[in-house]
Order: sequence, then structure tokens, then C-alpha cells
Amino acid sequence: MPTASCQHDHDHSHQHEQPDGSQHDPVCGMAVAPDSNFREQYQGQTYRFCSEKCLTKFQAEPARYIGSTGGHAHAGHGHANHDQPAVAKLPSAGAAEYTCPMHPQIRQSGPGSCPICGMALEPVIPELEEEGNPELKDFTRRFWWTLPLSVIVTLLAMTAHQMQLLHGTAQNWVELVLATPVTLWAGWPFVVRGVASIRHRSPNMWTLIGLGTAAAYLYSVAATLVPQAFPATFMQGGRIGVYFEAAAVIISLTLLGQMLELKVRSQTSAAIKALLRLAPKTARRINAGGVEEDIPLTHVHTGDHLRVRPGEKVPVDGVVLEGESAVDESMLTGERVPVMKKAGEILIGATLNTHGSLVMEAQKVGAETVLSQIVQMLARVQHSKAPMQRMADAVSGYFVVGVVLIAILTFFGWGLLGPEPSWVFGLINAVAVLIIASPCALGLATPMSIMVATGKAAGSGVLFRDAGAIENLCKIDTLIVNKTGTLTEGRPVFNRVVGTGRFAPSEVLRLAASLHQGSVHPLAHAIVDHARAAGIVLSKPHAFESGSGIGVRGQVEGKQLQLGNTAMMEEAGLDVSPLRDRAELLRLDGVSVMYLAVDGVLAGILVVSDSIKPSSKEAVTKLQNVDVNVIMTTGDDVTTARAVANQLGIEEVHGEVKPQDKEELVADLQGYGRRVAMAGDGIIDAPALARADVGIATGTGTDVAMNSAQVTLVKGDLIGILRARTLSVATVKNMRQNLGFAFLYNAMGIPLAAGVLYPLTGHLLSPMIAALAMSVSSASVVFNALRLRRTDIG
Repeated sequence: MPTASCQHDHDHSHQHEQPDGSQHDPVCGMAVAPDSNFREQYQGQTYRFCSEKCLTKFQAEPARYIGSTGGHAHAGHGHANHDQPAVAKLPSAGAAEYTCPMHPQIRQSGPGSCPICGMALEPVIPELEEEGNPELKDFTRRFWWTLPLSVIVTLLAMTAHQMQLLHGTAQNWVELVLATPVTLWAGWPFVVRGVASIRHRSPNMWTLIGLGTAAAYLYSVAATLVPQAFPATFMQGGRIGVYFEAAAVIISLTLLGQMLELKVRSQTSAAIKALLRLAPKTARRINAGGVEEDIPLTHVHTGDHLRVRPGEKVPVDGVVLEGESAVDESMLTGERVPVMKKAGEILIGATLNTHGSLVMEAQKVGAETVLSQIVQMLARVQHSKAPMQRMADAVSGYFVVGVVLIAILTFFGWGLLGPEPSWVFGLINAVAVLIIASPCALGLATPMSIMVATGKAAGSGVLFRDAGAIENLCKIDTLIVNKTGTLTEGRPVFNRVVGTGRFAPSEVLRLAASLHQGSVHPLAHAIVDHARAAGIVLSKPHAFESGSGIGVRGQVEGKQLQLGNTAMMEEAGLDVSPLRDRAELLRLDGVSVMYLAVDGVLAGILVVSDSIKPSSKEAVTKLQNVDVNVIMTTGDDVTTARAVANQLGIEEVHGEVKPQDKEELVADLQGYGRRVAMAGDGIIDAPALARADVGIATGTGTDVAMNSAQVTLVKGDLIGILRARTLSVATVKNMRQNLGFAFLYNAMGIPLAAGVLYPLTGHLLSPMIAALAMSVSSASVVFNALRLRRTDIG
């Protein structure tokens, strides 16, 4: 397939300066006087702007307008025309990237048309302060300026002969004068796209529209200029019958359809725009000496200390240093209950601080923030193709050629076999066949559903990596989930410590907490936090090892420590029988029990409890009701796992699971023909996530886990998985409806346009009605996709 690209012939290291000393605004391209009050210093260069609005845009994203590597935007040569409806931004290293919704492989800098289908390109990431779609403005102007001409020429064609307003060939000349501006000016963009489709050898909707309108218009021009060249059978009322009204109305209706489609398509980017609006414009930085100042968000750097006052949004990702407050994270996680944050807690940029004052340290800024990554992921998935689209693509490849052949057969079939005037009937029906066919509806069937669905999902804290993940998730019949953090709160609380007699409980706790300082597991945090709160002085661990999935090991004060479950102790050849009965009794309450061994001797057990999330029971039940078998895996002992599973109604449980066990479990289930989804949050889960038909990573997990998964939950719980699957089912249903409508529309429309019902009804389908049907078909597909926004996913 041909691809579009936009390359710069050379780089500019300065803002363009004109002979009169003026420069060009890097945002809009307008000429700016040297004494302009709107200016900004950036990377040692002074930039001038035509207005405060352009200056503000530049301050927010300077790299976008001059390039992140110091290359500066191409500013237009000559002065801007203020009479123009909009000043087009010229391509630059930082210009917005545009793509085709039907052919995402097409990428270019700046707006344009797709060389494959001719559809208007749209920005990969929409702008918040869009001044309007330039193509929509252009089409709207062409439509309204020529609509009166189309109406008049149609009324003349329908009534002038009966009312004897015009006589003989005079009517043809009047219609020619009225229809020519519509066809050649209003329809010029369609002519350009039609010619481009032939030049690129990519026949599409514009090929059909171009052929149809050209046939009707050129035939009518010839009938007006050289009527003597036509057979006498073509004569009607003292003149050759013309179809200027068909060409004009087809153009007007196509413009109307494009206007409607462009407006509706813009709504599919509403989710990304909503996310972009979440980011605050400024942050309050605490400088050295405690002086505070408000600065643009783009000036925040990693390590800066920021104050977040009550009612303000968290500017960037970071960690709380001082203060305590409830933070509303619903805009990113879908969780409506504010989360309490205190010193040491993680903050996500764009979330809302409700009542307390917080001091935070910036850890991730710019493109590294969670919000930026969500926007990038959302844009990527919205412009990816679902597997279901392959069928539509395969059909579309031959569709236009097939329609042209049918139109040719229709023309000659009616001309040779039809009633008089047979060739006129042949022309009318051939034009109707060309116009009514809509490969656009077929091509938009799944992309529009995907774009709306991903926006809906993002608002509920669910992120799909690509369109295939949406389509595949509805097919799963087995879900493997981790206990900690998914079914449980993931915020374990220290319960108790039991010694063996050789080691006092306080010593067991001190050694275990010292070793666990090197761990990121929630159970480790519970032990360390409790020890520090009790005033216990911890020692530094050495030779720390983790990642086995069954425990950790290392050295503390020269002692070799092992802390983990029964499997780890057995692997080390240690006898746990002195504490086995006590541990089993505790596990019946669903708590996690860890053994501590010191220099090969059992020292004691540590008990940590993690409460089940209130939503887990409901989510498990609902998943089981839609025939999804939920399987729980955990590194905890089987007794603990079974106690938690019993409370949730989960029948299949795997305890003391090692990393390789999870991957093997996925493979075994797939071997039995099951479609498996795996939910995990750590590095050790990555192989299983990659092996599963659909991998689901929690947003609180590691980057490795999220890169291995097809679905990411900003807030890792089972409700998020249920939401994702519910939306997947609704989206696939919507895509099938769109594809079904597109196929049915063409299967019925083309034969009708060819005139198959004429022997029964005596009526033919007017090319004008065909144009209306063609315009409505694409809009109908988009409207149906937008219904997904009202889907209740919980």
C-alpha cells in the first residue's frame, strides 16, 4: 500500500527573518513585527508572536513548534492573509501527526487526504484548542454557497417543462450555467481525490463518485453543446434530456454527508480530549528557602518540591513528602471513593486533592507521567486494526473494481436490452450504481467502534494495548488471577510473629524486617512498616535475592536468612514441622504465613493479613454468570488460598505457585482448548502474561508486566477486568452490526440502483436518492459506534 509522509528539505536554526526585519510566529506562521510585545526566550533564541494566544500555546509545548532537537518550524513565506478562514500550520519537526482512521499505516505531518481511501486525515492526538477542522470549514462553505444552485436546477428539471417556463434547448443552457459552479467548484475536492485514487492505483469511494458525477455532467454538457450528435430517440420535449440536476445534487448531498461524518468523527476523540483537559496548566513550586511560586507545568523538573493545595489537581506524578489528604483518582481509575494519601504515598498527576494540603516531590514529568502514557496508549489503540477488519479490508480491495464492472454491465445491459430510450436508462442506472456503493461504510465499520470503546474504557481505568485485545477479550472462558492486590486490597497489615523458642519473637521480627527492606512486595512493606513503628532498629541487608515467587533470601549481620512459604523451606531442606500445625491453624483465617530460617535453622513465622476487596465477591459472581471460570493463584500456602477462595466462591485454587508454574498453568489450560486471560502485576508474571490469550496487568504493577500484557488496569481489581470484558462484548457486537449493515446496504443498494425492480414497479432509483443513501450509510455506521458511549459497564 502507498504511504504518505512529509519530509523537510532542510532544517532551520532560526526563526525566519524577513527583509523588513519581521519574523514569523512559529505557532501560526503569521508575520510578526520586531517590536512585538509577545516574545519568549527558549534555548538561547528569542521568538516573537502575533498574539497572547500563540505565546501561551508556545509556552505550553515549545518543542512542538520548533522541534525537540533544536530544529525549528518552517514558517510560511510572505504575509498571512487575514481574510482567510484559518491560517494553516506548516509542517515542522514538532507538528501534529495525522493519520487515516481506516488506514492507520498512513502517517504524515499536518492534515491532508489518505492516498488509499481519500478520507480526511485526523490528528493522532487531537488538540484541545482546535480552531475547527479546516476541511469541515471548507466543505461547509462550498455546500452553503452552492446549495441554492442545486435546489434551483433540481426544481427546473422537475417543473420547467410542465409549467412551460423555458422552451427547447434554453432549459439545458440555464441548467448548465447553474450546475457548473456546483460540479466544478463545490465538487472540486472530490475530483482531486478521484484522480488521486486512480494515480495511486487505490480505487475507493471517490473513484465511484468521480466517475458517477463526471458521467452525468459530461453527458449533459455534450447534450447541450452538440444535441445533433445524439439519436432522435434521445429527444424529449424538443431537447435532449440532461441530468445536470443529478450531478449537482450528488455533489451537494456528498458534501452534506462529509460534513455530518466529520462532525460525528470528531466526537470519537472526545475521550483523549477529556484526558488532556485533566492536566493542570501550572504547578506551585517550593524553591530553596521555602519561597513558593506558580510556574507553567512544562517548567516542572524531576526532584522539584511542589505544594498541592485543597481543591487543586496534582500537577505531575510523585510521592507525598508532607501532609495528609484524600485524593480523588476517579478521573483515571474509575474508583469514585477518594484515597487517603500521606507521607510516602504515590500521587498520580491530574488527580484531585480534596481537602488537605500536600507537599510532594516530582518523580515523573512530561511524557513519563501516567496521564501522558494513557493518552499515548489510547491514541495508539484507536488507530490500530482489529482482526475483524481483515475481512472488510479483503472485500474492500476488490469492491470498487467490482462496482465499476457492475456499472458498465448495467449501462450496456439497459442500452442493448432495455426499453427506449434504453441508453438514457442505462446511463441513469450506471450512475446510480456508482454513487450508491459505499466502501467508506465498510472501512469505517470497526475503526469507529474501536475508537469509541477505547475512550469509554479509559474513563473507567481500563487501557487496551491494541484493537486485537478488545476483540479477543470477549472470547475468554478462563481467567487466572493473583490473590494479593487483585482479589485482596493489596495493603497487608502485620498480624503477629511466633518464635520457636531459640529465637524470641522480637528478634524474628527484626531480622525479617531487616531482610525485607530490599523487597517491593506488599507483604514485605507490612512487616517493615510495623517494625519501624515499634521503634526496632533495622540492619542493612546484603546479597538480597528475590524473584523466585516463593520467598526472599539474603544476609543480615553475617547471618544467612531465608524468608518464604513452605515450598521455599522444603527446597532448602528445612524441617517446618515444629510450627506447621500452628501455621495451618492461622491459615484457616485466610492470613499469609511466612517461615524465617536463620543459618539453616527454623527461627519462627510471621503472619500478615490482607482483607478481601468488597468488590471481589460481586465481580467473581458476575464473571461466573457469563461462563468465565475464575482460577486463583498465589504464592501463599494452599490452606490460606483455599480460605480466601471459599469466601469468594472460587472453586479452583493453586497455592505456593512459582513463576514457571503460572506459565505452565496457562499452557495446560490452552492445551485443553480454553481461551485464557491472565491477570498479574509483577516481573515474575510477565512470562504468563505473554503466554495467555489476553494478558491483563494492573497499573500498580511493574513496567515489564504492563509491556507483556494486552490490557492494563489503572486500578488493579477484578471489577476492572469485568468492565473490560463487558465492554469487549459490547464492542464486538457493535462491530458486527456495523459490518453487517455495510454488507447488507451494498448487497441491497447496488441491485436496486441497477434497476432490478423496474419490471415489477416501473420505477428506477434516481442517482440523487442513491447519493443520499450513500451519504447516510457512512454516517449511520459512525452513529451506531457512538452508542457504545452509553454502554453500562459498571
